[in-house]
Amino acid sequence: MTAASTAPVALVTGGSKGLGHLIVQHLLDGGYRVGAISRTRSDFIDQTLASHPGDFHWSSVDLGEPDALRSYVKDLVKRFGRIDLLVNNAGVLHQELLLTTPHKQVESLIAVNLVAPIILAQACARAMTRTGGGQIINISSINAIRGYRGVSVYSAAKAGVDGFSRSLARELGPMNIRINSVVPGYFDSDMTNDVTDTNRGRIEGRTPLGRLGTAKEVLAVLAFLISPAASFVTGQTVVVDGGITC
Repeated sequence: MTAASTAPVALVTGGSKGLGHLIVQHLLDGGYRVGAISRTRSDFIDQTLASHPGDFHWSSVDLGEPDALRSYVKDLVKRFGRIDLLVNNAGVLHQELLLTTPHKQVESLIAVNLVAPIILAQACARAMTRTGGGQIINISSINAIRGYRGVSVYSAAKAGVDGFSRSLARELGPMNIRINSVVPGYFDSDMTNDVTDTNRGRIEGRTPLGRLGTAKEVLAVLAFLISPAASFVTGQTVVVDGGITC
């Protein structure tokens, strides 16, 4: 077997931009073969397909379509032979008071932010059990541990992801599969682009470190969890929020 064929394989959701873009690049730089899904194609995807033709596989997949998610995992295993790491990074935030939120919007938020990570974890864990183990990292949110107005459904979904992670860690630990969740606070991303200067100032004022975080700071924690240095870490919820929830 060639060195390339024995390289570990990762699947990253929401890998076309923002934190997902950084995760994909970090993994490729670290010798992983990477599968990524997102709803839309980006310049980063085009550039990476051109620069890593044998090590990078992208498809447009809607997280709200369970059959498409399972199909992509099967395709990735067929292409690369295994899956060693799943990073459930993609998510959708919708802000609206619960009393006015349409039922379809509620269903969509739960489907994308909770059901999709569960489906992908199930499909990838099955592949991992055939190759000696692996790990799953779920990207959660501080909305899961603190109440904020207008995001109750999103908060419920992310809290579900954290609970799912802890229970799954117990279930899959004997199979040498580690499960952890990373809980970012407010950091510069697509989700915070629409925050007004006034609200940004309020957030910074409530944050002990006095600023928003960066995607690279979240990536640093995720990189540790992926690394051999974290080989005895599982079932944990790691908060990266500048202290806003302390």
